[in-house]
Amino acid sequence: MWLVTLLLLYSLQEVHSEDAGSTRLYFVNASLQRVTYSSSVGVSLPCPAGGTPSAILRWYLATGDDIYDVPHIRHVYANGTLQLYPFSPSAYNSYIHDNDYFCTAENQAGKIRSPNIRIKAVFREPYTVRVADQRSMRGNVAVFKCLIPTAVQEYVSVVSWERDTVSIVAGNRFLLTSFGALYISDVQKEDALSTYRCITRHKYSGETRQSNGARLSVMDPNESSPTILDSFQSGEVYAGQSIELPCIAGGYPSPTVRWLKDGRPLPSDARWTRRLTGLTISDLRQEDSGNYACEVTNSFGSKEVSGQLHIIDPLRVTLSPKNLKTGISSTLFFTCTVEGSPEYTINWYRNTEPIFPDQHISIQGQHNDTLQITAAQKFHSGAYQCFASRKGHTSQDFSIILLEDGTPRIVTSFSEKVVNPGEPFSLVCEAKGAPPPSITWTLDDEPVVRDSTYKTSQYTQSDGLTVSHVNVSNPLIRDGGVYRCVARNSAGSAEYQARINVRGPPRIRPMRDMTAVAGRNTYITCRVIGYPYYSIKWLKDGMQLPDNHRQVLFDNGTLRLTDVQKGADEGTYLCSVLIQPQVSINQTVHVTVKVPPLIQPFDIPSTSVGKLIYIACVVSSGDMPIRITWHKDGQLIVPGPTSGVAIETKEFMSSLQISKVTLKHNGNYTCIASNAAATVSWERQLIVTVPPRFVVQPNNQDCIYGKAGVLNCSVEGYPPPKVMWKHAKGVGNPQQYHPVPLTGRIQIMSNGSLLIRHVLEDDRGYYLCQASNGVGSDISKSMILTVKIPAMITSHPNTTMARKGQTKELNCTARGEQPIIIRWERGDTVIDAERNPRYSITINKKGDEVISTLKLNPADRGDSVFFSCHAINSYGEGRGLIQLTVQEPPDPPELEVREVKDRSMNLRWIQRFDGNSIITSYDIEYKNKSDSWDHMYTTRNISPTNNQANIVELHPACVYSIRMYSYNKIGRSLPSKELTISTEEAPPDGPPMDVILQPMTSQSIRVTWRAPKKELQNGVIRGYQIGYRENGPGSNGQYSIVEMKATGDSEVYTLDNLKKFAQYGVVVQAFNRAGTGPSSTEINATTLEDVPSEPPQNIRAISVTSDEAVITWAEPPRLTLHGVLKGYRVVFWSLFPDGEWGEMQNITTTREQVELRGLEKFTNYSVQVLAYTQAGDGVRSNVLHIQTREDLPGPPAGIKAVPSSLSSVVVSWLPPHKPNGVIRKYTIYCSSPGSGQPAPSEYEANPQMLFYHITHLSRGKQYHIWAAAVTTAGRGNVSSKVIVEPAGKVPAKILSFGGTVTTPWMKEVRLPCKSVGEPAPTIKWTKDSDDSAIPVTADSQRQILSNGTLVLRSVKAEDSGYYTCTATNTLGFDTIIVNLVVQVPPDQPRLTVSTTSTSSITLAWIPGDNGGSSIRGFVLQYSVDNTEEWRDVFISSSERSFRLDNLRCGTWYKVKLAAKNSVGSGRISEIIEAKTHGREPVFNKDQPLLTHINSTHAGLNLQGWTSGGCPITDMMLDFRPKGTWAWQSLKANSTTQLFLSELREATWYELKMKACNSAGCGNQSSQFATTDYDGSTIPPIKSARGEGDDVKKLFSIGSPVILVTIGVALLFIIRKKRKEKRLKRLRDAKSLAEMLISKNNRSIDTPVKGPPQGPRLHIDIPRVQLLIEDKEGIKQIGEDKAAVPVTDTEFSQSVNPQNFCTGVSLHHQALIQNSGPLIDMSDIRPGTNPVSRKSIKSAHSSRNRYSSQWTLSRPSQSQSTASARTLTSDWRTMGSHGITATESDSYSASLSQDTDKGRNSMVSTESASSTYEELARAYEHAKLEEHLQHAKFTITECFISDSSSDQMTTGTNDPADSMTSLSTPSEPGICRFTASPPKPQDYDRGKNVAVPIPHRANKSEFCNLPLYMKTDPFFRKQGELHDPCPAVPPREASIRSLTQRAYHTQGRHKTLDSAKQQALTLGHSGLGSLGAGSGTATLPQRTLTMPSSNVAATASTSSTSSNPTNSGNKMGGSRDSLLESSSSALGRLQKQSAGAYSKSYTLV
Repeated sequence: MWLVTLLLLYSLQEVHSEDAGSTRLYFVNASLQRVTYSSSVGVSLPCPAGGTPSAILRWYLATGDDIYDVPHIRHVYANGTLQLYPFSPSAYNSYIHDNDYFCTAENQAGKIRSPNIRIKAVFREPYTVRVADQRSMRGNVAVFKCLIPTAVQEYVSVVSWERDTVSIVAGNRFLLTSFGALYISDVQKEDALSTYRCITRHKYSGETRQSNGARLSVMDPNESSPTILDSFQSGEVYAGQSIELPCIAGGYPSPTVRWLKDGRPLPSDARWTRRLTGLTISDLRQEDSGNYACEVTNSFGSKEVSGQLHIIDPLRVTLSPKNLKTGISSTLFFTCTVEGSPEYTINWYRNTEPIFPDQHISIQGQHNDTLQITAAQKFHSGAYQCFASRKGHTSQDFSIILLEDGTPRIVTSFSEKVVNPGEPFSLVCEAKGAPPPSITWTLDDEPVVRDSTYKTSQYTQSDGLTVSHVNVSNPLIRDGGVYRCVARNSAGSAEYQARINVRGPPRIRPMRDMTAVAGRNTYITCRVIGYPYYSIKWLKDGMQLPDNHRQVLFDNGTLRLTDVQKGADEGTYLCSVLIQPQVSINQTVHVTVKVPPLIQPFDIPSTSVGKLIYIACVVSSGDMPIRITWHKDGQLIVPGPTSGVAIETKEFMSSLQISKVTLKHNGNYTCIASNAAATVSWERQLIVTVPPRFVVQPNNQDCIYGKAGVLNCSVEGYPPPKVMWKHAKGVGNPQQYHPVPLTGRIQIMSNGSLLIRHVLEDDRGYYLCQASNGVGSDISKSMILTVKIPAMITSHPNTTMARKGQTKELNCTARGEQPIIIRWERGDTVIDAERNPRYSITINKKGDEVISTLKLNPADRGDSVFFSCHAINSYGEGRGLIQLTVQEPPDPPELEVREVKDRSMNLRWIQRFDGNSIITSYDIEYKNKSDSWDHMYTTRNISPTNNQANIVELHPACVYSIRMYSYNKIGRSLPSKELTISTEEAPPDGPPMDVILQPMTSQSIRVTWRAPKKELQNGVIRGYQIGYRENGPGSNGQYSIVEMKATGDSEVYTLDNLKKFAQYGVVVQAFNRAGTGPSSTEINATTLEDVPSEPPQNIRAISVTSDEAVITWAEPPRLTLHGVLKGYRVVFWSLFPDGEWGEMQNITTTREQVELRGLEKFTNYSVQVLAYTQAGDGVRSNVLHIQTREDLPGPPAGIKAVPSSLSSVVVSWLPPHKPNGVIRKYTIYCSSPGSGQPAPSEYEANPQMLFYHITHLSRGKQYHIWAAAVTTAGRGNVSSKVIVEPAGKVPAKILSFGGTVTTPWMKEVRLPCKSVGEPAPTIKWTKDSDDSAIPVTADSQRQILSNGTLVLRSVKAEDSGYYTCTATNTLGFDTIIVNLVVQVPPDQPRLTVSTTSTSSITLAWIPGDNGGSSIRGFVLQYSVDNTEEWRDVFISSSERSFRLDNLRCGTWYKVKLAAKNSVGSGRISEIIEAKTHGREPVFNKDQPLLTHINSTHAGLNLQGWTSGGCPITDMMLDFRPKGTWAWQSLKANSTTQLFLSELREATWYELKMKACNSAGCGNQSSQFATTDYDGSTIPPIKSARGEGDDVKKLFSIGSPVILVTIGVALLFIIRKKRKEKRLKRLRDAKSLAEMLISKNNRSIDTPVKGPPQGPRLHIDIPRVQLLIEDKEGIKQIGEDKAAVPVTDTEFSQSVNPQNFCTGVSLHHQALIQNSGPLIDMSDIRPGTNPVSRKSIKSAHSSRNRYSSQWTLSRPSQSQSTASARTLTSDWRTMGSHGITATESDSYSASLSQDTDKGRNSMVSTESASSTYEELARAYEHAKLEEHLQHAKFTITECFISDSSSDQMTTGTNDPADSMTSLSTPSEPGICRFTASPPKPQDYDRGKNVAVPIPHRANKSEFCNLPLYMKTDPFFRKQGELHDPCPAVPPREASIRSLTQRAYHTQGRHKTLDSAKQQALTLGHSGLGSLGAGSGTATLPQRTLTMPSSNVAATASTSSTSSNPTNSGNKMGGSRDSLLESSSSALGRLQKQSAGAYSKSYTLV
């Protein structure tokens, strides 16, 4: 009950009132109307009402009696809290402990009371709860109810249910209802094995009870009609609550339930829920009331249960108005609005007192809901409450009413004014009062009547303000005067007046005579109208007033007479108005004065009964006649014998005589005198005194303890006597009396008697009643009060214990008035000791106490009940309740085995009876079956809270006997029934051994280990689980688990997809069929470092000077470093205005800042910053752009000056190579050496003009002319000086300059050729072609303008070349050469797959030709193999590899790549396909599919699924009873074990399981049977056989056999034909290779000295390919490992250094090495179409790209055996410097010694093949790429797949070969060619050739051969001897793009030091020494050597020496070099004639 106190104290914070601050009274918890508490706990109850300021809080009984304190029983605290203390049953008093209370709160605002609160104490009653056994059919519902005695049903509730001592959790089949019932749905046989108990709790005492254990009998289904198991009854429920209407029925078939409301089906409403338990209605509403019926029906009958449901709205009361403040005499209306149930009664209270109708109050309305107060008086103020009650529920509301003196007051008025006639005016008067006043108007004391002249209105506002208007629309003179407004209500009146003057002739209205009352004030108004007038005067008796202090004349002419006197003020008054000077108007009025009566004061002396009294009332003044009357207590006195009063009245005097005074003459006497003037009165009190006397004298009296008692003492007298009671304790002579303290318990009644409401023992003794009133002597009388004590139990044990079989005594002590009888009861039965010898009762007296003892001998289990002792005497009865618990050792537990495992078993038990003592522990004993119990094992002290236990440390496959004991404080039970069980197999006991971790990559670790010790394996090891977790900061510490099958004693597994450079802890566990063994000790390893995945942060670039910039940054996030940060690398390159990029440079630093010095001035730079670790460079940052500042420009790149006349010359110049800023102007200087002028002449030219015409020169003089450019930084360096002399005849000169012009394709380009000369020169353009120059003719694409400019439209690649402009006149000619470079989109890259993992594919590529413009980036596209949804990835131009992450595991992907340059996107690479690691899930056949089966459940082992490397995402199951059609589907979330529930018992099931991951789905199917309810198995289903079963069976078996045979035959035929085709293609490929070698050997070159060189051909047929596609292929070819060697000596003999050969083939699966660049691969064009998918499904291994390992041999001259080292190509480490060899040797490449392994790696996943067309095209590429038209080409190796086209032929001379068609699809293979140096006889043939120029292939006698083939000596020779049309098709597009790549790939140059140049020179074997005029262009993947006049003698000297003078040479085919060559009269560039060059090419 302390909870009630807490709730009330908390609710003090939430005041439940309108506004506590304004109402000053409020309720804290007005809804509290019932408090029930335990007698042993008590209750504290704060007052639910309160007030501010603090109110006085009092408690009352509902009868209105005050609450008094009863010591130790009841107390009221000063703060208003009512405290009821705990008490014994003997102290129970229904007046206190079961009564209605209410609390009041009172302050100056009023007094309110709470609703009645029923406070009831509940005793500790003996009760038991029980549960009855139930019966139910299997599949039905069982209902258990907890049966609670009716006496305590209100206080006891069910808190839980137990099943075999284990609490039942609601859910699944067990449901707990809101009313405490237990429902078991779908009853099964196993439910009968348990017992069911309910647990209850007493709401107030907290005591819990446990019922008996009930059993459930489960019957097999038997056809029967429905039986109602649980139903509902009619009732009332409050709205807003929820209700559950139970309706449970049994029967077979299971009945259906149908609900009706008022005979109709239930409406659809979300609040109505049909459940197994019945119907649940939430949020009840009024409309839910009605009759509800539940119909249960099956095929054998139906039943119905119905009930009436009444929904009651809680009462809600609203009283209006609220907090009203009004005036006395108002009429008040209160409306009590009640919401809720219609049946209620209303009661009204004022200040907590009931209100009854009287002359002021009336109660109206059907429910008395309206209260009316008329003429409210002051005493009507206070708090009004309306109470609405219905069946014990009460709701109330209150209102505070304050009645004040409501005399009206004028708050707004009008002022005096003057108006013209006809001018409307309005007057307003506003007044306030209570009640709201009414306002009247007068004009000159005459009422203003509403008519056509006066419009009046009046209204009252909501705040009580009354507003009145007078509107005069057309005033006349008569409408002027004094206007007065008078406000009146029942409390009084108020008035206001002011004059309104209307202009016009003044006059005075007639005035009436008036009467004044003497002593009061009066006003005389002169009623003048018209305006203006001068003055108003008053005269009386010819004398102007005022003439004394009592007269006052106001400005408006009103005369006031104060304290009117009859003689002085009575008479005629004259009003004189001066309207003009000396002109007045007059009017008179007569005033009559009347004098009111005046009574002389008198007093009435006190008297006594029987005496005579005379009272005289004399009027000393007043106008006659005067009337005198007498009143007593407000009533007129009628003289006569009845009243005993005589009255004698004269003219001005009246006397009252009483001849014999009695008590009735006491009262107030009033003399009233009245005349025409007034009425006056005088009042005095007559007091008649009477001495006190006893009416009833006190007598000795008996009172019963705890009851109320009245000590009679009634007195009378006047004044009423004051009675005082005194008390003297003791029963002898009274020693000393003390006043009785008057409390709520003891009070003096109105008649003087003493009321003791609750008599206590201390109240006994003498009492003295003493009375006095000051008249006579005091009187007193004494008496003796005797307190009789009722029989009560003072001492008894509440609970006590006994042991079974021992003697137990129960004692009960009673006291009270003797005699006392004590009776014993056992439960409800009186104990008769005489009839039951086990009981004996003895009684002993000790003082005033009686002790009764009940002895039980012996105590039995049945004595565990409540015993009660009853004490009875004449004055009452007391009871003591004793709960006896007989304790004994517990019954043995019922033991059963739930589960048996390898080394443990799970036991479960039920403890039926605990011996009435808490079970303290359990012991379990077990032994081997063959041993005796002397050799047992024991598990002791099992916790009593457990009902099951695991017995561990058993031996697998062993038979055990088990028994059990239970213990309590009394002792040990008997042993339980003995059980016998057998254990199962066990998981391994030991971990794997020798676990070793080896980091493989940055994301993988290889784990190796050995199996556990044999003796600890406990079975066959089936596999291992590898757990790994990251041990770094921020990791969750959870292991990730992968699983693998066991393969032997030693195991290895590679963990991939790990975090980079992270430490991992790894443990390994072994598992067998029984489970998983222990983990190995965790071993840590760290993955290898990797490159950072994010760039540095906050990168900033600041330009410091024109050639210096500062780059700053911040370290990348730590988590993205993936290693130890070694430093940073800043990559930067220039961006030129034409869009080209400069050379990429980089700076390495460990700081976070770098200074870039030596930058080009006024140049845009792109900057990227990356971090690097030991593993390499990380991700580059986004490109940051910066521009260096302007500086002085460089000199103009060139200058020309030619004469144009005798006095003028024309100067032209080129812009500076380095403008270093924006050119603002050019300054041209002109000076004549012999002119004597100190300073040259200066001329300024516009920066857009590159020529200037200088005039006014002297004829015959030579002039020096030079120029300089100017930027904002100043003037730059001057150009070189040219000398010119003006002349009249001028030979032809060209002002334009030659050089290189670069342009994107398909654009229009203009090549200027401005010339001068006299006579005018003619212009001719030619284009160089081979050894001749072809004139340029005008056509639709070309045009030569009049100024000599050549216009080329829509330029193409073939338009590239050298154009010569020649200007000629009769005096001479001039030429310029322009090199036109046409930029095209880049060629396709060669894309390969590097590595794959479960979620990533790493790609690598070699870029194709850049098309003359640097590559800006790559676009990578990829998609899932079976879709066409391509995703784009943009990659930086510097990248040569990329990893696609976040891919799906075990999935095929298609990938393609394209490069982009400034022109656009290039050709897309061939589509390659790759698959991430992983495969679909597979179920391990060694694992059991089902782990557990019983009658209704089956456990599935999901651990049997292996993921295939990809996580399992979905697990779906379908199962059905065998023989049925419908499948039941289930989706599993668990990955370990799953249970199928609600299965049919003894039924065969079909099961299908499907596990899916991203790689696919795996399936597993099975059959299983559930057991019978008793655990027995069932036999397999036998199908009935019919007559045709044998035929059907034969057909079902034979059909598949026939189909398989036909399929095998067809497959054999197809495979044979395919094999024949493959072998034919292999033979054709071999013949083709031999043919090409024979062509190369038939050369016209002079033989070279040295050992003979045979043809170098090696054809490697991929053996693995044959093994996959045709296992018989190798056998048919032979046992040569599928290798066909063609040459035999070239790999072991020495090679002439002058005729060396280097060949390195490409390793596509790039292996990352730390060595430097190994190979320099030129751009390689696959030139193949995407492969067909038809052949790629053969095997997973065929998806790998080509892989090869080569041995690089360096032959020496002294020995024939070459030292070798193994190389693997790594194009990722290739740079632009080629192979950095330090000496020149001859190299050859061949497969490593492990040829079989190397060949096996050469597998094409796309079954790639090489056709004749592809080999021929590779031959073309090699020749064009190096431009060595006179070199010897040798096929060194060719790897040809076995799946090339069927069109492969061996002949080469057939011009109609189908393989020459461009439309023939071809698939990639690998062939390699080696270019050897040209022969000496070929040197002179190329001296005057600048570069090889490709042309379109035109039809000629060479049958469409390209130009380079026509000039080849081999083809010329062949053309002379054989068919001139070799079957090599022209590839024009390839030729065009390849030709221009040779010299214009890099558009800028860089000056290098000698060391770098040496490396460059040695990067390609065969580069000779360079002369002064030579230059070398460094290209990313190719090298071009510019020719010079000096030729190296041998290759060895060229490779070991370099000219020191080359350090300053410029590299590249720039226009500077061309100009220098031109100016040195070479005319055109010469081709290199010495120094061998050789390179390897690979076609894929």
